[in-house]
Amino acid sequence: DTGTESGTLPIPTDTSGQSSGVVRYKVWFHRGEQLFVVTRTQSATPRVGTAAMEALLAGPSPGERSAGVATQIPDGTQLLGLIVDKGIATVDLTSEYESGGGTASMTMRLAQVVCTLDQFPTVKGVLFKLDGRPVDVLGGEGIVIDHPLRCRDYRDLLPVILVTSPAIGQAVSNPVTVSGSANVFEANVTVDIVDSSGRVVGNAFTTATCGTGCRGTFSVTVSYEVRAAQRGEIVVHDDDAAGTGHPPHEVHIPVVLQPAS
Repeated sequence: DTGTESGTLPIPTDTSGQSSGVVRYKVWFHRGEQLFVVTRTQSATPRVGTAAMEALLAGPSPGERSAGVATQIPDGTQLLGLIVDKGIATVDLTSEYESGGGTASMTMRLAQVVCTLDQFPTVKGVLFKLDGRPVDVLGGEGIVIDHPLRCRDYRDLLPVILVTSPAIGQAVSNPVTVSGSANVFEANVTVDIVDSSGRVVGNAFTTATCGTGCRGTFSVTVSYEVRAAQRGEIVVHDDDAAGTGHPPHEVHIPVVLQPAS
């Protein structure tokens, strides 16, 4: 049993697909130089914050790694404790957490922990301990962390388009609902379903709740045509407003496509 957790950590507000005896939560890794979120599902536990942290420290799954998902948290980092008191989560990690890496790596690993804990409605900020001692400055780069940190402090690390569902490698339904958030020109979001041969077999357009300078959420259901289950991709992109022939931002989520029932 790694770590102790006290305080109240109800399950995240995003509980779609939740069923009795099961808990679902988000874990933040990165893809390239930007944050990337995945979902984990497990048997219900009152220590869901600890479960989320342990999933974070375990790293991306093999399928996620093959799709470019990675972590900046060093191997060997362990969770020693997690306490939530009056809205502040204090996470205690072993000193491996601050080993190696420059400013970019340190900032990303902070964002991964903070965003993973900030999903819980009772957490209003995150403080850090290493080997049981409070930490005000992280690493040789001197990143100041002497105040409660929020996920919004790392908004610059969020990709322009963030797909939260479906997950990498998921066998998706037909039609499939694609959801996430985006900060794109005029809030325009297009979803293409691409089969194993690279052919677009489904397409839909939607708008995020905000755009052109602010981040909004989106969700759209897309039907597609395949005759048999096969590997494919969900490609989410914005408009080619500049007329270059390619959208400026796009996200590829490898999935398993299913024929319509």
